[in-house]
Amino acid sequence: MITLELFIAFSVFAFVSSITPGPNNIMLMASGTNFGFKKTIPHLLGVNLGFGFLLFCVGIGLMQIFDLFPIMHDVFKIFCSIYLIYLAYRIATSASQTKNSQSRARPFSFIQAILFQWINPKGWSMALTGISVYSTSSSLVGVLIITLAYTLINLPCICFWTMLGEQFGRFMTSNLRLRIFNYIMATLLVLTLVQIFFMG
Repeated sequence: MITLELFIAFSVFAFVSSITPGPNNIMLMASGTNFGFKKTIPHLLGVNLGFGFLLFCVGIGLMQIFDLFPIMHDVFKIFCSIYLIYLAYRIATSASQTKNSQSRARPFSFIQAILFQWINPKGWSMALTGISVYSTSSSLVGVLIITLAYTLINLPCICFWTMLGEQFGRFMTSNLRLRIFNYIMATLLVLTLVQIFFMG
């Protein structure tokens, strides 16, 4: 069973890893700016619950697949890189919520956000670290405690990034400003590719 000291240490890890920039937080911030907090809620909940499910699966032994088939790790990295570049392109070319483009632009859906967690390099890194360092046993109860704690700590962190994006949106009073913001967010998302190549 996880000790109080270990649980506190894990909680600090969960907060720091959830509040720092990564693909999820950058995309939520961009969505908050372009669509507002309310329309980003399905995306936000998909990130939160999707990562919780990923963490749980890693905890019950999912990573053994990569140990059995090492080539899958390289394929995974390449696929992640391509998809993150595609998402960066989507953000950079995202239509604003103003005037004639309003009906075409859409935030991530709940299901899209859940599926994205499986190819999010920072998410995998956090899940692997959380389970390998802070889970003292492979028991189902221990994994569930880690998963629940991380999910609860993660939620206000991603809400913060979404609300921050919404506040930025108040200053995006022209298409030019919004385009510049989207270009910056897309660039930051591409820069997170560094995480893929430095994952263990």
